[in-house]
Amino acid sequence: METSKISIGRILSKYGMYIAFGVLFIALSVFSPVFLTATNIINILRQISVIGIMAVGMTFVIATGGIDLSVGAVMALSGVISTSLVKGDSTVPLIVSLLAGIAVGIACGAFSGIFISKLNVPEFIATLATMTMTRGICYVYTDGRPITGFRDDYKFIGTGSLGVIPIPIIIYLCIVLLGIFFLNFTKFGRHVLAVGGNEKASIVSGINSARIKFVCYVISGFTSAIAGIVLAARTQTGQPVAGEGYELDAITAVVIGGASLSGGSGSVLGAVVGMLIIGVMTNGLDLLNVSSYYQKVIKGIIILVAVLSDRAKKK
Repeated sequence: METSKISIGRILSKYGMYIAFGVLFIALSVFSPVFLTATNIINILRQISVIGIMAVGMTFVIATGGIDLSVGAVMALSGVISTSLVKGDSTVPLIVSLLAGIAVGIACGAFSGIFISKLNVPEFIATLATMTMTRGICYVYTDGRPITGFRDDYKFIGTGSLGVIPIPIIIYLCIVLLGIFFLNFTKFGRHVLAVGGNEKASIVSGINSARIKFVCYVISGFTSAIAGIVLAARTQTGQPVAGEGYELDAITAVVIGGASLSGGSGSVLGAVVGMLIIGVMTNGLDLLNVSSYYQKVIKGIIILVAVLSDRAKKK
């Protein structure tokens, strides 16, 4: 009997999120006839793509035992910078606009990374400062007004499709595959998990923990920039207020996906499943006409369950 309990506990610990996703998916398919349609499934994937891209970068940060509160603000700044370059009759090449937005995101991630890895500023404080400053720069750059009227080639990134698959989903898939490769199949990925699991031991083993942390925040800035560009193209506006609260959704997806907030564990695939759980739940509850107020309560409960599950796993 005791062995049976241990086996069930291990199964739930390892595959609980997949089981939860399956149960949720089946339940919503039964209760809503619209849920299990190709149009709705594509809509769900399109909706989760922006925060899902951010969650990939957040996975690397949380795996080191850190946290990045600046991703929403970095997303907004990358979006307004890139859209401002292709506004109206601008002749700036699209690639220049995209690279400018990505460079801004990388710079913001590097800024946080320097303070955390070199100056030993706590992650919460450093990224909170970056978030506040970056959001302020957004308002200064745009004078608090959204940027509109940019070119169709930029809009295509958010509204176009390749066959029946929207471009945002394709970009999300590419970022996910890159994240899985670097975290699961490279020495860098092993070092990320080692630093998060036991930083002192990793240093003794010859791992440069400061460099690993710095690179992880740069990755987070990069994915935030990509997400900002996709969001601006999809909504057809560069909003200085874009991404407010998105950092919480990205962290939630990573934690639901099995990552430990104390570091040492986490997977990109888990973050994808966590994002799918959030997206499917939100979509399903909308179809069932459940108030958004109750949805926030349910999301909070899911976060608590995920954290308690992580603590139980460690014990």
